[in-house]
Amino acid sequence: MGKPTGFMEFERVSESYDPVEHRLKHYKEFVHTLNDDEAKVQGARCMDCGIPFCNNGCPVNNIIPDWNDLVYRGNWKQALEVLHSTNNFPDFTGRICPAPCEAACTLGINAEPVGIKSIEHAIIDKGWEMGWVVPQPPKSKTGKKVAIVGSGPAGLAAAQQLARVGHDVTVFEKSDRLGGLLAYGIPDFKMEKTLVDRRVAQMEAEGVVFKTKVVVGDKNVPAGINNDATTVVSADQLKSDFDAVILAAGSEVPRELPVPGRELKGIYAALEFLIPQNKEVQQGKANPINVKGKHVIVIGGGDTGSDCVGTSNRHGAASVTQFELMPMPPEEENKDLTWPYWPYKLRTSSSHDEGCARDFAVATKGFVDDGKGNVKALKAVRLDWKDGKMSEVAGSEFELPCDSAFLAMGFTNPVGGLLEAFGVEKDARQNAKATTDGDGCYKTNVDKVYAAGDVRRGQSLVVWAIREGRQAAREVDTFLMGKSSLPR
Repeated sequence: MGKPTGFMEFERVSESYDPVEHRLKHYKEFVHTLNDDEAKVQGARCMDCGIPFCNNGCPVNNIIPDWNDLVYRGNWKQALEVLHSTNNFPDFTGRICPAPCEAACTLGINAEPVGIKSIEHAIIDKGWEMGWVVPQPPKSKTGKKVAIVGSGPAGLAAAQQLARVGHDVTVFEKSDRLGGLLAYGIPDFKMEKTLVDRRVAQMEAEGVVFKTKVVVGDKNVPAGINNDATTVVSADQLKSDFDAVILAAGSEVPRELPVPGRELKGIYAALEFLIPQNKEVQQGKANPINVKGKHVIVIGGGDTGSDCVGTSNRHGAASVTQFELMPMPPEEENKDLTWPYWPYKLRTSSSHDEGCARDFAVATKGFVDDGKGNVKALKAVRLDWKDGKMSEVAGSEFELPCDSAFLAMGFTNPVGGLLEAFGVEKDARQNAKATTDGDGCYKTNVDKVYAAGDVRRGQSLVVWAIREGRQAAREVDTFLMGKSSLPR
């Protein structure tokens, strides 16, 4: 519980950022972890609330009050053990999770919540610094083989869990680097890729085999979706060679914007911009899309849109504007109505602070040709929202200069060819159909084939992917061995 009166004595202290003018010059992380004393104070604010809603607010059910108390008392190594007991990769979530746990913090009802995410960040960084994060190879092998398709957080979590109980795990990834969107999608300034690399090295020491540049099922990956594959492995081969298969390939098909002028040059799906930028930072391959000196419009108000904003600013864009279809949320949530659930309120990211004009309740009507096949402007109209339905405001049409537009409106479903190759039944949203409850959860309609993460639930958070990867691993272990010692 930390200090009994700590929540009355201490204020929330947030992590600090490098100044905007400094961080725009590079693609490295710019957030400074709390020092030991600051983390101790944050841990002291945990208030022994009796029913810690933060546990349920966290998708992996982190045992938050326990490690808050341990940090307050200076027991960092034990805090790391408690943190790792529910979360394989707190080095990822401590940086990029939106922290639904903090929204559920009881202290947050009438004060600033405990800085849970910042404590998590501090614990795992200290763990690596002190050499406490080490491989945990199995004591014995089972002789069972599991294939995992996709090396994002769901696939990695499942692979680590299964390897640690003695199964031979092989992870197949169509990109030339492991990590899924952790590696190719999330900008380096939010999470440097050395964090993924050291986890991969840990897992290799635990016995996991990784195979990159391998596409499973269907070699015809749609345009605009990253595919570095030089080898194709059939679904039948995986089912023949392995005792179980977990599909954890994510949700990669971007939502389209079917408006006049969409075909013009200069209009891209967000990942067509973000993935090459990751490759430029990591491998020195120049991003073919450069927006220096250009007027950029980002369509979509979520995290991916924010990533396009931050990357455009680092390119030196002349201006960056972000449109959101929905009306502007209130700056403060109504806690009486929303707590302990994720609140509806305006969220301003560090990328927005670096320079961005944001406009809400705006619909894109089309793009204007410069006469040479390039986009030169965007046509839009303002919206009126009533009873959950939108209508265009008469006479509100307007036009903005636009040299580059990035469509960041979310992802609709996994690449269909993978599911079709395995014969996996789909749900109404074209995701792999599998329940998360009861006997045989995460199992698809195909014998010994399971699905976890965004490929099953649709686009979601990294922390949800980790949860599903862990839970699917337990189900596969039970299927193979008749029982499982893995936590659910």
